Amino acid sequence: MDLNELQERAVRIHDLYDELNRRERGRVWARNEFMLGFMGDVGDLAKLIMGEDGAREAPGGRPALEHELADCLWSVLILAYRYDVDLEAAFHHTMAELDEAIGARLPRRP
Repeated sequence: MDLNELQERAVRIHDLYDELNRRERGRVWARNEFMLGFMGDVGDLAKLIMGEDGAREAPGGRPALEHELADCLWSVLILAYRYDVDLEAAFHHTMAELDEAIGARLPRRP
């Protein structure tokens, strides 16, 4: 699955959440609420990473870590969608900038 296919799948789930939230709460999440949800997911991920590295207990183990990483990816895909960011183009542009900046600080390799 490429990035566009992942984003299309993420948007289908987003639309289902909108339908569920309309039905159960009478409203959908605003864009900033997706960011707040992502922050919660990152906090959960941090705890699971600490558990994976033995720094704390992490209920759920590896399956929970995989789930939370997927949740975080979903959030990034949805934030890009909701803010109309071409994530693939932005990723390539950012990686090129980092490659150039980091490469300029490292000794040249033969």
